[in-house]
Formats: sequence, structure tokens, C-alpha cells
Amino acid sequence: MTPKRLLIVDDEPDFGEFVRQVALGLDYEVEVTTSGQAFQERYHDFQPNLVILDMIMPELDGNELLLWLLQQGYASDLIITTGYSPDYAHDAKTLAEFKGLRKVTTLVKPIALSRLRAALGPSR
Repeated sequence: MTPKRLLIVDDEPDFGEFVRQVALGLDYEVEVTTSGQAFQERYHDFQPNLVILDMIMPELDGNELLLWLLQQGYASDLIITTGYSPDYAHDAKTLAEFKGLRKVTTLVKPIALSRLRAALGPSR
């Protein structure tokens, strides 16, 4: 069985820690990064099969990271989060699906625990 590896990028450390704790309880190996650059540096060594990508961040935003992920050949599941307009996440989801990602979920902050668990759920 392939291990479940989740790589999170979110500039809000508390949110990243919240997701990490929930994911650990669902038997994920988890890495949390707080910047686009740290995410890029960690990506190849960690080889995630699920990414949680925040849309609005300083320096590299979610769209730039999404395009970078696609250039790297990422083809696994993606969860897009935003604390701003849901349109940011919806537009990124459309791009990701157009580029061939098989399962893209969007979540708007604040995210209920039950909704996060469902997104990370046992079907992965």
C-alpha cells in the first residue's frame, strides 16, 4: 500500500498545524511549509500524493505554485484553500482540472473539522 503523503503550503502557521494534526489522525505522513519557496524546496524529496495549496500568499501565490506543480508533472490529488473569495479557489480548480488533475477539492476558510476530514478522507 502506498503511504499517504501530504504536503501543505499555507502562510498561516496555525492553519498548517491544524491540518497537520487532522491528517496525522488519518494516517498521513505530513510536511507543512509556510512559503512557496519552502514548498518547492521540499516537494521533490517528499514526493506527496496530496497537496494542500493556499491561494493567497506573499511572494509566490497559489496560481504560480499550481503552474509550477503542473510543470513538475504532479498528477495526484489537490486541495485548494482560500480565506478570501471562493472565486480564487474555483478559478484555480478549473485550471488544474483542465491541465489533467484527477481530483481537485476547494475549501474556503474557516474550514470545519468535519469538512477537512471529508476532504482528506478514507477514499484517498
